[in-house]
Amino acid sequence: MSRATEETNRRMLRARDTMDRDYARPLDVPALARVAHVSPAHFARAFRATFGETPHRYLQRRRVERAMYLLRESDRSVTDIAFEVGFGSPGTFSRTFRDIVGSSPRAYRKEAVAAAVPTCFTMAWTRPA
Repeated sequence: MSRATEETNRRMLRARDTMDRDYARPLDVPALARVAHVSPAHFARAFRATFGETPHRYLQRRRVERAMYLLRESDRSVTDIAFEVGFGSPGTFSRTFRDIVGSSPRAYRKEAVAAAVPTCFTMAWTRPA
Protein backbone atom coordinates (compact mmCIF):
# COMPACT_ATOMS: atom_id res chain seq x y z
CA MET A 1 0.00 0.00 0.00
CA SER A 2 1.40 3.35 -0.99
CA ARG A 3 1.92 6.23 1.37
CA ALA A 4 -0.73 8.29 -0.42
CA THR A 5 -3.28 5.50 0.00
CA GLU A 6 -2.46 5.20 3.69
CA GLU A 7 -2.92 8.94 4.13
CA THR A 8 -6.26 8.89 2.30
CA ASN A 9 -7.45 5.97 4.44
CA ARG A 10 -6.40 7.80 7.60
CA ARG A 11 -8.33 10.89 6.53
CA MET A 12 -11.43 8.84 5.68
CA LEU A 13 -11.22 7.04 9.04
CA ARG A 14 -11.06 10.41 10.78
CA ALA A 15 -14.28 11.47 9.04
CA ARG A 16 -15.96 8.12 9.73
CA ASP A 17 -15.03 8.38 13.41
CA THR A 18 -16.66 11.81 13.46
CA MET A 19 -19.85 10.32 12.00
CA ASP A 20 -19.78 7.48 14.55
CA ARG A 21 -19.35 9.91 17.44
CA ASP A 22 -21.59 12.78 16.29
CA TYR A 23 -24.24 10.89 14.28
CA ALA A 24 -27.09 12.93 15.81
CA ARG A 25 -25.62 16.28 14.76
CA PRO A 26 -26.35 17.72 11.33
CA LEU A 27 -23.37 16.52 9.27
CA ASP A 28 -23.01 17.17 5.57
CA VAL A 29 -20.33 16.37 3.02
CA PRO A 30 -18.62 19.79 3.21
CA ALA A 31 -18.34 19.55 7.02
CA LEU A 32 -16.96 16.01 6.84
CA ALA A 33 -14.57 17.01 4.06
CA ARG A 34 -13.19 19.72 6.37
CA VAL A 35 -12.59 17.06 9.04
CA ALA A 36 -10.71 14.97 6.45
CA HIS A 37 -8.88 18.05 5.08
CA VAL A 38 -9.95 17.41 1.47
CA SER A 39 -12.39 18.96 -0.98
CA PRO A 40 -16.04 17.87 -0.78
CA ALA A 41 -15.93 16.18 -4.21
CA HIS A 42 -12.75 14.30 -3.40
CA PHE A 43 -14.13 13.33 -0.01
CA ALA A 44 -17.31 11.81 -1.49
CA ARG A 45 -15.30 9.79 -4.04
CA ALA A 46 -12.62 8.67 -1.59
CA PHE A 47 -15.11 7.71 1.13
CA ARG A 48 -17.07 5.53 -1.27
CA ALA A 49 -13.89 3.94 -2.60
CA THR A 50 -12.64 3.26 0.93
CA PHE A 51 -15.84 2.02 2.62
CA GLY A 52 -18.06 0.92 -0.27
CA GLU A 53 -20.91 3.34 0.43
CA THR A 54 -21.55 7.05 0.28
CA PRO A 55 -20.99 9.20 3.37
CA HIS A 56 -24.71 10.00 3.50
CA ARG A 57 -25.71 6.32 3.45
CA TYR A 58 -23.13 5.45 6.11
CA LEU A 59 -24.47 8.20 8.36
CA GLN A 60 -28.06 7.06 7.79
CA ARG A 61 -27.09 3.49 8.68
CA ARG A 62 -25.38 4.59 11.90
CA ARG A 63 -28.46 6.58 12.89
CA VAL A 64 -30.73 3.63 12.15
CA GLU A 65 -28.49 1.30 14.19
CA ARG A 66 -28.84 3.61 17.18
CA ALA A 67 -32.58 3.87 16.61
CA MET A 68 -32.84 0.06 16.53
CA TYR A 69 -31.23 -0.05 19.96
CA LEU A 70 -33.54 2.63 21.35
CA LEU A 71 -36.61 0.90 19.90
CA ARG A 72 -35.61 -2.37 21.57
CA GLU A 73 -34.52 -0.95 24.90
CA SER A 74 -36.89 1.96 25.59
CA ASP A 75 -40.56 2.85 25.49
CA ARG A 76 -39.96 6.26 23.95
CA SER A 77 -42.06 7.26 20.97
CA VAL A 78 -40.82 6.65 17.46
CA THR A 79 -40.93 10.40 16.81
CA ASP A 80 -38.72 11.15 19.83
CA ILE A 81 -36.24 8.51 18.72
CA ALA A 82 -36.21 9.87 15.17
CA PHE A 83 -35.24 13.33 16.38
CA GLU A 84 -32.74 12.03 18.94
CA VAL A 85 -30.74 10.07 16.38
CA GLY A 86 -30.55 13.03 14.01
CA PHE A 87 -33.39 12.74 11.51
CA GLY A 88 -35.21 15.95 10.62
CA SER A 89 -38.66 14.41 10.30
CA PRO A 90 -40.45 11.24 11.38
CA GLY A 91 -41.42 10.53 7.77
CA THR A 92 -37.82 10.55 6.57
CA PHE A 93 -36.85 8.41 9.54
CA SER A 94 -39.54 5.81 8.85
CA ARG A 95 -38.74 5.64 5.13
CA THR A 96 -35.01 5.31 5.74
CA PHE A 97 -35.53 2.77 8.54
CA ARG A 98 -37.72 0.63 6.26
CA ASP A 99 -35.17 0.85 3.42
CA ILE A 100 -32.32 -0.31 5.66
CA VAL A 101 -34.01 -2.74 8.07
CA GLY A 102 -36.87 -4.02 5.93
CA SER A 103 -39.69 -3.15 8.31
CA SER A 104 -41.19 -0.04 9.84
CA PRO A 105 -39.91 1.20 13.21
CA ARG A 106 -43.19 0.20 14.88
CA ALA A 107 -43.11 -3.30 13.38
CA TYR A 108 -39.45 -3.66 14.36
CA ARG A 109 -40.28 -2.69 17.95
CA LYS A 110 -43.04 -5.32 18.12
CA GLU A 111 -40.78 -8.07 16.73
CA ALA A 112 -37.57 -7.14 18.55
CA VAL A 113 -36.91 -8.72 21.90
CA ALA A 114 -34.08 -7.47 24.04
CA ALA A 115 -31.79 -10.42 24.59
CA ALA A 116 -29.55 -10.88 27.60
CA VAL A 117 -26.37 -11.32 25.60
CA PRO A 118 -23.21 -9.23 25.40
CA THR A 119 -23.63 -6.01 23.44
CA CYS A 120 -20.93 -6.95 20.93
CA PHE A 121 -22.93 -10.03 19.89
CA THR A 122 -26.18 -8.08 19.68
CA MET A 123 -24.54 -5.45 17.50
CA ALA A 124 -23.10 -8.08 15.17
CA TRP A 125 -26.43 -9.92 14.83
CA THR A 126 -28.63 -6.87 14.39
CA ARG A 127 -26.37 -4.70 12.23
CA PRO A 128 -28.21 -3.87 9.00
CA ALA A 129 -26.47 -4.78 5.77
